[in-house]
Amino acid sequence: MIDRRTLLLAGLACTALPAKAAGPVSATDVLGRSISLPAPAKRIVLAQARQINALGLIHPDPISILAGWANDMERQNAEALARYRARFPAIGDVPIVGDGNTANGFSLERTIALGPDLVVLSRSLAGTRRGPGDLVEKLEAAGIPVAVVDFYLEPLRDTVPSLRALGRLIGQEARTEKLISFYAERMQRIAARIAGAARPSVFIHAHAGGYDCCMTAGQGTFNEFINAAGGRNIAAAMLPGATGQIGLEQLLSAEPDVYVATGGTHLSKLGGLALGLGVPESDAQASFAKLLATPALSTLRAIRERRAFGFWHLFNDTPLHFVAIEALAKWLHPERFTDIEPAATLAEAARFSAIPFDGTLWIAAAAKP
Repeated sequence: MIDRRTLLLAGLACTALPAKAAGPVSATDVLGRSISLPAPAKRIVLAQARQINALGLIHPDPISILAGWANDMERQNAEALARYRARFPAIGDVPIVGDGNTANGFSLERTIALGPDLVVLSRSLAGTRRGPGDLVEKLEAAGIPVAVVDFYLEPLRDTVPSLRALGRLIGQEARTEKLISFYAERMQRIAARIAGAARPSVFIHAHAGGYDCCMTAGQGTFNEFINAAGGRNIAAAMLPGATGQIGLEQLLSAEPDVYVATGGTHLSKLGGLALGLGVPESDAQASFAKLLATPALSTLRAIRERRAFGFWHLFNDTPLHFVAIEALAKWLHPERFTDIEPAATLAEAARFSAIPFDGTLWIAAAAKP
C-alpha cells in the first residue's frame, strides 16, 4: 500500500519520447510574446536554475541542453540538485550566470558570452508586474531569443502555457503534451469533486516554525492552491501581495477551520517543519508535533481538533503543484476524496521526472490518543 505521506518513487519511469525533428520551432510565452528559433534549443541559459523543475519533467536529459544557469538551486532546493548531480554528472560543468534571485544578480555579460540559443526568464526577473523589463530588451538587442515562463506567481494561469512554450522550443512537444494532459485531467477531477461544496477557511503558515509567526500567502501562489482545493484563504483580504506577514493576534481572531503549514529542509536547522526530498517520515512527524505544540498555535481550534496539515514549501514553484492541491482538497473535503490518494498521483507523475521524489512531502496531524 502506498503511504500518502511518505513517498519513495523511482523517477523517470516513463520511456523517453523521441524529440521533434530538427527544424524551425515557435511558441508564445506567458507575456504573449512570440519566439521563433531556427531549430530546437540546445544551448539554454536558465536565469533561475529552479526552472529545471519544469525542464526535468519534459526532457529526458535536461542538463544536456544547458549552456548556463544561476546558482539558486544550491540555496533553494539543494536536495533536488543533489539528485540531478547523481544522475547527470555533467551538471558540474554548467557555467554559473548569477544568483537567480534578482535581476541585479543576473550577469548579462556572462550570459551573452556563452552564446545561448535561448534564455529562459521567470515573470519576476522579466519585470512581470510592469510588463517586459530591461533584461528582455537587452538580451534581444544582443540577438538572443528570450522565453518568459512562470510556475510561481499565478501558477494556475501560467503553468500550462509555460510548459507548452518550453516543450515546443526544445523540440519535446509530444512528451510535454502528455504531461499537460495528465495535469489538466487531475486539475479537472479536483474541480469536479469540490463543485458545490462549502468552502472552509484556511490559514497557510509559510516556512512554519522557522521564523516569527506568521508568514503567509496573500494573492497568487498558495492562495491559488487553496481556491482550487475548495477552500477560502483567510489572509487573501489581509495582504495585497503574493506573500507577507500577519500578526499572531490576527490569526487567533480569524480562527480558521483548517491550519496548513509549509515546510522544507531549510527549516530543519531552525527547528521548523521538516518536509521535502530525502526527509524521513519520523523526522517530519517529530517536527510537526513540535510545531503544533507551540503554545500560541496550540490554542487554535483547528489544531486542537486535529484539522492541521503540512506540505513541502517548494510545491510553490513546480508544475507538480497539482499533487499538493489534490492533497489539500482531500484534507478540506475528505468525504469527496475517499477514493483519491495523492501519493498515487505523484507516483504516476514521477514517470515524467528526471529525478526521484523520495521523502516526506506532506503530513497530517496525528489523531488524538
